[in-house]
Amino acid sequence: MRELVLKMSMSLDGFIAGERAESDWMFRASTPDSAAWLIETLSGAGTHISGRRLFETWAGLWPVSPSPVAAPMNAHPKVLFTRQATYRPAEHVAENASSAVASEWGGSRVANGDLVAEIERLKQEPGDYILAQGGVEFGRSLVRAGLIDEYRLAVLPVALGQGEGLFSGLTDELDLTLTGSTTFAGGVMVNVYRPAS
Repeated sequence: MRELVLKMSMSLDGFIAGERAESDWMFRASTPDSAAWLIETLSGAGTHISGRRLFETWAGLWPVSPSPVAAPMNAHPKVLFTRQATYRPAEHVAENASSAVASEWGGSRVANGDLVAEIERLKQEPGDYILAQGGVEFGRSLVRAGLIDEYRLAVLPVALGQGEGLFSGLTDELDLTLTGSTTFAGGVMVNVYRPAS
């Protein structure tokens, strides 16, 4: 059975989204070694999943991006989670994207049923791990439902002072076991956790 890995960037004070709409704080400490880790994490996944709003942002960005991160983002199958019963990904793919890349994003699967049932169905499929990267509400939903098998949290050397936390809204404490930690040249520290129980 496949595992669900959640990769999130967070500030030193525990926020995964700041008060400002732009998220440039997530990229300022990037160095070649942290970028290589990110590309390895993205490339190792068998399926990428996200919430609808983040999917729409990425569908307009990655098909036309020259960034090395774009290759694994574009190459792997994607499943977007939405409550909209008639959502069609092809309607939200950037018009200026190349047809091959745009068709990959436009052909993404839609999961609009019960979150737990949809994730369990994905876990039963063959392939490498399922990688979730956000957004905020989607990530929180996965945490609250106890669906995550591994957390890869990139703690960035910035304090935001206020914002949105990944673990906000938990109804009970969540014990995690640290299984690995790597510090990169720009000060980014990636901590890998698994649920303790």
